[in-house]
Amino acid sequence: MAALQPVKGTYDLLPKDKALHRKVSETARLICERFGFHEISTPIFEFSEVFSRTLGETSDVVTKEMFSFETKGNDKITLRPENTAGVARAFISNKLQHETPVKHFYYGPMFRYERPQKGRQRQFHQVGVELIGVETPQADVEVIAAASQFLNDLGFADEVTLELNSLGDSESRAAYRETLVAYLKQHEDKLSDDSKTRLETNPLRVLDSKNAGDKEIVKGAPILTDSLNETSRSFYEGVKRGLDLLGISYVENPRLVRGLDYYCHTAFEFTTESLGAQGTVLAGGRYDNLIKMMGGTQTPGVGWASGVERLALMLGDDCVELPRPIVMIPVSDDQQEKAMEISHELRQAGFMIDQGYSGNMKKRLNRANKMNARAAILLGEDELAKGIALVRDLESGEQSEILLDALKDHLAKFK
Repeated sequence: MAALQPVKGTYDLLPKDKALHRKVSETARLICERFGFHEISTPIFEFSEVFSRTLGETSDVVTKEMFSFETKGNDKITLRPENTAGVARAFISNKLQHETPVKHFYYGPMFRYERPQKGRQRQFHQVGVELIGVETPQADVEVIAAASQFLNDLGFADEVTLELNSLGDSESRAAYRETLVAYLKQHEDKLSDDSKTRLETNPLRVLDSKNAGDKEIVKGAPILTDSLNETSRSFYEGVKRGLDLLGISYVENPRLVRGLDYYCHTAFEFTTESLGAQGTVLAGGRYDNLIKMMGGTQTPGVGWASGVERLALMLGDDCVELPRPIVMIPVSDDQQEKAMEISHELRQAGFMIDQGYSGNMKKRLNRANKMNARAAILLGEDELAKGIALVRDLESGEQSEILLDALKDHLAKFK
């Protein structure tokens, strides 16, 4: 019988991988708390309508990438492909409209059925923020500032570029849609099949096509910012003015669009060249109509999400170390029970103690070195008779006889 393997597009987070994820998620949490965001956790599956209604029935996520199933009670359920819709649903379900502004931070797994590749799996993880209830550009500036600080604290200040665009309000997008469709119709015979479909259902998505032929056609397409009305233009100028005030540099990218239907006004991405083709490490924007689309009251919102796997790739294994324990080593089985007792007392006092379960002292010391232990406590018959233990510094090799009653004080330097 063949050995069982993980499902395609999933992978195990071994201790070093998990340490990298923790570095990313904890950095995000600390920065977000500094900006006034509080952590929220929503279910990893929702009623399918939470996503199909909000992401757009014609979006790639809904038509190609969702993991959906029916329960025994005939409910249609989907594993969350992103978390903004889930947070918006939580806002409505928990009647938070009277508590705005609401500022949430999240971390957790997402699920999309797509071709697995480096930094992108079918089960992946995101950190993100949502600021709900503020309609002014100040909110956009604040969430972008939090994203910038987060990436800076991870050490990526010189590796990422903030790209910025405006999608305008619904009136501006309607005007742009007419202009864009008129242009694309002239090249319809050269568009990919997907883009021909999008031309009828949601032509703005053609701008985001990954097809090489489509990309060439899009290069000559009209620019959305040329269709912005005065309200949208003023909002966009407010965002840029705020970023300038905070000294956050950006590049305007008039071709930047969002792949989901609920976005409006500000769209932004932090991109890098260090990941090859998959250059976006954090992306977000404003979604003033999302909560109304879900059956709530009209409530503005803005937020971002970042893929933890991609950030972990950028960090590299060398940026984290697993905790270094103190190893308890009884010289023979006769000292095993006393070793357990002392280990328990030291753990209660806050020390990280790893206890080998079998093998002679040489094997246990070899294991201690493999796990990069900081120190070893050696317990032998003679030592216990004298009420002492041998403590060996595994970096310097220095070894000392320490009274058992003074063990905690001596070990404090290894804590």
